[in-house]
Amino acid sequence: MNYHTRKWVKPEDLNPNHSLFGGRLLQWIDEEAALYTIIQLENTRIVTKFISEINFVSSAKQGDIIEIGIEVLKFGATSITLKCDVRNKMTRQTIITVDKIVMVNLDENGNPAPHGKTRVEFVKDRLNNPI
Repeated sequence: MNYHTRKWVKPEDLNPNHSLFGGRLLQWIDEEAALYTIIQLENTRIVTKFISEINFVSSAKQGDIIEIGIEVLKFGATSITLKCDVRNKMTRQTIITVDKIVMVNLDENGNPAPHGKTRVEFVKDRLNNPI
């Protein structure tokens, strides 16, 4: 699991129990999945198709630093399937797990489109090997 993004839990991110609001965390996860997919598929036209069961394991409090991890499970013809874990940066305690997020690649008309990718690519490798 690669952790790419960190978030600082601020007062505006809290629920009435003074812990991180689940909806805010899901917003961050969806955004991270979208950004990861855009980079992998090299296309800004993507959408979230499916998010599996979400398992809230522990909470985060104001001042905590959390990190969002994404891992590719598989590449489909028009999609990419991801897994996500969020943990407390300092304690490494898991906050939430999402077993499956399916992101779909779209063409200029908003229809699912083949992306031609079969493996994880890193931007640094693309820059070293121009097409």
